[in-house]
Amino acid sequence: MRFPIVAASLLVASSIPASAQDMTAPEYPETRRGDVVETFFGEEVADPYRWLEDDVRNNPEVADWVDRQNAVTDAYLEALPARAWFEERIGELYDYERFSTPVVRGDHYFYTRNSGLQNQSPLYVRDGLDGEPRLLLDPNEWADDGATALSGWVPSPDGSKLLYSVQDGGTDWRILRVLDVATGEQIGGDIRWAKFTSLAWVGEEGFLYSRFPEPEEGEDFQALNMDQAIYYHALGTEQSADELVFATPDAPERNHTAGVTDDGRWMVIYSSTGTDARYEVHVVDLAARETNGWHATPLITGFEHSWSAIDSVGSRMWFVTNQDAPLYRVVSIDLEDIEAGWTEVIAEREQPIADAGMVGEYLVVEYLEDASSSAYVTTLDGEPVREIEFAGIGSAGGFGGTPDSNETFYSFSSFNRAGTIYRYDVATGESTIFAAPEVSFDPEDFVVEQRFYESKDGTRVPMFIVRRADVAASGEAVPTLLYGYGGFDVSLTPGFSASRLAWVEAGGAFALANIRGGGEYGRAWHDGGRRANKQNVFDDFIAAGEFLIAEGVTPEDGLAIQGGSNGGLLVGAVANQRPDLFAAGNAAVGVMDMLRFDRFTAGRYWVDDYGYPDREEDWRILRAYSPLHNIQPDTDYPALLVTTADTDDRVVPGHSFKYTAALQAENLGDRPQLIRIETRAGHGSGKPTDKAIEEAADIAAFLAYWTGLEPTE
Repeated sequence: MRFPIVAASLLVASSIPASAQDMTAPEYPETRRGDVVETFFGEEVADPYRWLEDDVRNNPEVADWVDRQNAVTDAYLEALPARAWFEERIGELYDYERFSTPVVRGDHYFYTRNSGLQNQSPLYVRDGLDGEPRLLLDPNEWADDGATALSGWVPSPDGSKLLYSVQDGGTDWRILRVLDVATGEQIGGDIRWAKFTSLAWVGEEGFLYSRFPEPEEGEDFQALNMDQAIYYHALGTEQSADELVFATPDAPERNHTAGVTDDGRWMVIYSSTGTDARYEVHVVDLAARETNGWHATPLITGFEHSWSAIDSVGSRMWFVTNQDAPLYRVVSIDLEDIEAGWTEVIAEREQPIADAGMVGEYLVVEYLEDASSSAYVTTLDGEPVREIEFAGIGSAGGFGGTPDSNETFYSFSSFNRAGTIYRYDVATGESTIFAAPEVSFDPEDFVVEQRFYESKDGTRVPMFIVRRADVAASGEAVPTLLYGYGGFDVSLTPGFSASRLAWVEAGGAFALANIRGGGEYGRAWHDGGRRANKQNVFDDFIAAGEFLIAEGVTPEDGLAIQGGSNGGLLVGAVANQRPDLFAAGNAAVGVMDMLRFDRFTAGRYWVDDYGYPDREEDWRILRAYSPLHNIQPDTDYPALLVTTADTDDRVVPGHSFKYTAALQAENLGDRPQLIRIETRAGHGSGKPTDKAIEEAADIAAFLAYWTGLEPTE
């Protein structure tokens, strides 16, 4: 139990292709300018495209604008010379068998498996490790366009039932359902208005989930998310009869999620106020529920540190925390004697702990070592047993299990290695392959290396660089795609991507910069790139681009940049600050209006990283880098492709709409400033495979054209 997304030859041009004049900025659709002007802390700020914040479903003018923008963008992207090549090759690279790590309950093994190009991954169950797989759920049958996804699932303790969540059209809202594993029949009706929820069984009779109040009509995708509460649903009852378990009506900004230990005794409630991993923790003794109800005992108060329960044995529970340990440590406590305090089990190391699990009578602790995975087995008292060996630089994940079994599963992947699933025995240290993909490339044809560079203030920053082996050996500077994120304590680690590998197969280089704001080096690395320190994120990314040019990895006119969500903000900000450095960029589902991000859906949570727009000190910092408000008129800009989706209720598409309108209104040179708006899609999760391939091909072809990457047959 653990609690809280065939190599081709190439011709590389050293500059923009000779045919570039044919692909220069098209005539943009007209965008109406409004007259909204507001005064903040003595400064007048115009917001002429405020009307583009409206939901496309409810405002015909916004819907018309979307249609006209897509018509121009679609025609442009269709004409790109490498578009067909990228779509074909990315599709081929996607076409391999993919498995999730199995979850074991009783003698049932649950896992997802995608045969290759299925839009959504079906869920299977085996009776016994070597049992015949049986299809349990096929989300590909749920919608004709493949845009309804299986987003989460948890088997009941004995494996006889399955609680799962449905995501429709990319929204963050979830529909919860329960399935009888033996018959495949749904038990009871749908549970609605769940969002940002964990799923946890209480015995075999019911489950816990988190929900928000039902929004007013037409506000599903824009209204602020407030008053989250935890409910208990008993099987066989209507949702209207669900029991309120935990809520804080006097503090409606707080979020609450719940989990249950594998032995079923303890319920753990996490409360937070934003995106920071700073929690209050309550525990409920489920063994005393008949007499005490849902009585929640405070365990951690104050919203000061990160706490993540690993599991419990009897009354002893283990946690990962950064209290008195910025790189995290493992501690335990006796819940029947809380006053006795905490016992340190595994002390802080030089590398941050990424996760931990209990398997049998052992702990498996995962670390990040320069943004790559390592893992160690210890006893429950923290005594070292062994290191788990991985196949080089990469990312491992999984290691779920129960205290009564030595069996666990984990995945391993890297830039040149698709995910392989391993079964691991913690008692013996034996690793065996559970599922290995057959892929259409040879991993040895590619070189993955890690380099370090200095940022503007001298900070040492790691970067992964991936190239074809022959390209790396030649020392030739080639068009390079640089990716970054830099926020919210999110660590970027090596992983497989069909679109990135297609770029590299075409002869380009892919670089991933582990800039500040992430969690690669613990709390200090995160703090170094947020709020008043946010400019460090942009400086780190700019320095990464300068390093790639200085080291001869990419030519001066061959650097493309990409980022999504907070990374979309990154692309927008650095394009404003250093438009001369980049040839092209893709800003995906980005936070572009830093003065109003907190007005919609989940935006209010982000103040932990960005600060408060209604406080002058924070506002002035936000105003200084907000992509929407710092576009440089009469300046040659990189070619920019903004991507978003109509059902993104995480970062509402109005951010991208307003930003694109502002770009198109200025004289930014001959390179295009376009927006691609997907329908029936959201922030990214649940996107069907066919849409993912089409979008990836559009982006790759756009960036390839403006960096001079020309794959040929």
